[in-house]
Amino acid sequence: MKKKLALMLAVSMTIGAALTGCGNESKDAAGAAANVAEESVAVESGAAQDVESPDAGEDADSDAKLVYAVEAGSAGEAAAEENGYLTNVVASQADALMEVAAGTSDAAIIDLLMAGAMIGEGTSYPNMTHTTELTTEEYGVGCRKGSDLASFINSVFGETWADGSMEETAAVYGVQEALVEQAACEFEESAEDSDVAYIREKGSLIVGITEFEPMDYRDESGNWIGFDADMARIVAEKLGVEAQFVIIDWDNKIMELDSKNIDVVWNGMTLTAETTSAMECTNAYCNNAQVVVVPAE
Repeated sequence: MKKKLALMLAVSMTIGAALTGCGNESKDAAGAAANVAEESVAVESGAAQDVESPDAGEDADSDAKLVYAVEAGSAGEAAAEENGYLTNVVASQADALMEVAAGTSDAAIIDLLMAGAMIGEGTSYPNMTHTTELTTEEYGVGCRKGSDLASFINSVFGETWADGSMEETAAVYGVQEALVEQAACEFEESAEDSDVAYIREKGSLIVGITEFEPMDYRDESGNWIGFDADMARIVAEKLGVEAQFVIIDWDNKIMELDSKNIDVVWNGMTLTAETTSAMECTNAYCNNAQVVVVPAE
């Protein structure tokens, strides 16, 4: 699975395309006569193209009628809306895969990192595959707007990158190839309304998540594991507090932060214009993409 994920990520960074076109016309009498002759030949020689065009249109119409399962409030839902897809909005990306498995949706749009862990040979969904990559993006951690916790997490990112522990943690879950290099950062504590001081005083770092392998998910004993879960515990340890994981409605993540039901959103969160404007976000730490998942048949 780790080799598969590394290959998928490498491919996702190299795709691009460009198209151009031009045309001209003549108005003199000789040119007009030539055009008539050319049009006559084109009608005969281009018949095959006329036959193929309806098929292409039918394929496009067929794609437009597919139903895509997407997580509410996710980058996958945004990508579906941008492409004009019909959607079945569900509570989590895991639920989106279940919809495809049950046949209640034709496809799902999920994170590439999740696809690497959840679909294909040796995974929970061996008979699924990913096709189109709709976006490229980066993950970050979300804190309350103006919170100094983001600065503290950035300082831990810098430390763990330098000593190799971030890469070691990522390797456990097969996401090491997706890591973004971290610079050394010095923590800057707020003089007033310090979130770091607030968290230390109450003795816990409450982490808002959804079930999302390989970032946050339960092991056989019901304990939360994953790259994001493990990194959150490292931050909590450096704060001198305990990490507590709370499942949230992803669509309400900003409200959960602002109401202080949670202290941080740490669950493979894509850095979008919405999240960066409504939250205090950390530096990007992982590359990702939104991909379409369909039955392998």
